[in-house]
Amino acid sequence: PVYIITLGGPGAGKGTICDSVVKKYNYCHLSAGDLLREEVTRGNERGQMITEMMREGKLVPKEITIGLLQDAMREHKDMPGFLIDGFPRDIDQGITFEEQVTDSDFVLYLECTEEVMQERLLKRAETSGRPDDNIETIKKRFVTFLEKTVPVVEHYEKQSKAHRIDASRPLEEVYNAISSLFAELPKLERRRKKGT
Repeated sequence: PVYIITLGGPGAGKGTICDSVVKKYNYCHLSAGDLLREEVTRGNERGQMITEMMREGKLVPKEITIGLLQDAMREHKDMPGFLIDGFPRDIDQGITFEEQVTDSDFVLYLECTEEVMQERLLKRAETSGRPDDNIETIKKRFVTFLEKTVPVVEHYEKQSKAHRIDASRPLEEVYNAISSLFAELPKLERRRKKGT
């Protein structure tokens, strides 16, 4: 299968874009955030710890997230591709994932200004009921994103795996840009393997 990592700040539109890609390419969408939230609803000790960390805007220990992703991949092992959204959140998570699970084929980075992301998150907060959709946590999540996840994008850029997409545009334009990129995938892959 193809393994694609989707990164972007909180509110960059990762979930929405992944849903569109999944429909078109029949990939399996694995959202690290959704898997963690599902674990929270189980109401066990691990779920309580995850809730606390999410409320603080902190990163959940990589062992937990990687374990949940692995379980989900096993469950959907016949899919042609996996779209992993919101993971890795820092370089260490990325390296551990590639050592323990699999290499990613390429990384989609949805670039967006903080203003646009905040506006989207506050709009979403009106209906989402998510514990991390409040202005205080949103600001903490931005700081975590800039400190931890932006270096991840740079890490993948050094490997020629990361592709930046301007995600502050209307959704349809973002989706069209991604579709064009997907059409180029086989060529990009060949070029990357040759190291050019």
